Amino acid sequence: MARPYQPGPKQFVFAVGDGNDQQVSVGDPQEAYVAFSAFFRGRESDTYTIMDEPARQSLVLMPRRGVISRIKDADQPRSEHLLTDRANRYLPAAMLFFENGYAGLDYFGQWFSDLSDLDASPETRGAARAATMTTEAAAIQEVARIWADSGIVDPSDQYYIFFDSHDADDDRAERAELLQLIEFLGLERVDAPAEAATGEVWVRTDPRLDVECARWS
Repeated sequence: MARPYQPGPKQFVFAVGDGNDQQVSVGDPQEAYVAFSAFFRGRESDTYTIMDEPARQSLVLMPRRGVISRIKDADQPRSEHLLTDRANRYLPAAMLFFENGYAGLDYFGQWFSDLSDLDASPETRGAARAATMTTEAAAIQEVARIWADSGIVDPSDQYYIFFDSHDADDDRAERAELLQLIEFLGLERVDAPAEAATGEVWVRTDPRLDVECARWS
């Protein structure tokens, strides 16, 4: 059961830009998610916006562009943007926003502060994202996030497999980021078995990675 909002209930506004905004009053994140799911699936729009007006935060979903944006106007105004090619990312993003607002999406993917950055090649985006990880702790956490999204541990417990069963054309930006972080951290990348999918990246287990990945499991 979702933890109730304290204080509650909490108000959100759902909008698609046609003037027919829907305001909901909900007791917990799951209730908010159910209400927004019905709103999202019941309309065809370029843009879906969830506004938490008291917190001055919002989440913008743009399925036709493959973009998710998060915005906060309180204290230090900030907006960040994420490119995704997976249709199943939008509602999970909404759930994270309902649970913890802007900060709830910190580890959801490769966020960029400039929307124009999303026009760069996947490899350029990945390298740029990796360059923002300037400490070992941040880099290890990011590597664990990437693994948790699409990885497994091989049956021998000797290797972390990233992008399990994915082709080389999938996840290009995150793969580019991962390869740079592997080098930065001094992790040992090994050749994938011949039967592995072309997009898989195999990394030998490392105590630093073991601890962080356990937190994401």
